[in-house]
Amino acid sequence: MGKRKVLNESELKEMYLPGEGELLGRVVKLLGSDHILVRCTDDKTRMGRIRGKLKRKIWIRDNDVVTIAPWDFRAEDRGDITWRYTLSQVDILKQKGLLPQDF
Repeated sequence: MGKRKVLNESELKEMYLPGEGELLGRVVKLLGSDHILVRCTDDKTRMGRIRGKLKRKIWIRDNDVVTIAPWDFRAEDRGDITWRYTLSQVDILKQKGLLPQDF
């Protein structure tokens, strides 16, 4: 079995904007087994699952800003985590008005 490659924040150069049906959120708690509790911008707390493609590249920690795509069923409390933003990317999101200033 190969070694997992984990990227540093300096290596995350591309900026991924949330698409249609995706929300921004802040990680509240790591639940284990690739599940994370996320407080979204629509004031709902969802349990997010880290996608396999993202799980093998990027580590997610408490208070990180992520995008979450709610599931078709149980959309009010479940979703998939699709991306994690760096601190400089969070500032760009706030300047563009996609993320509230006090979030």
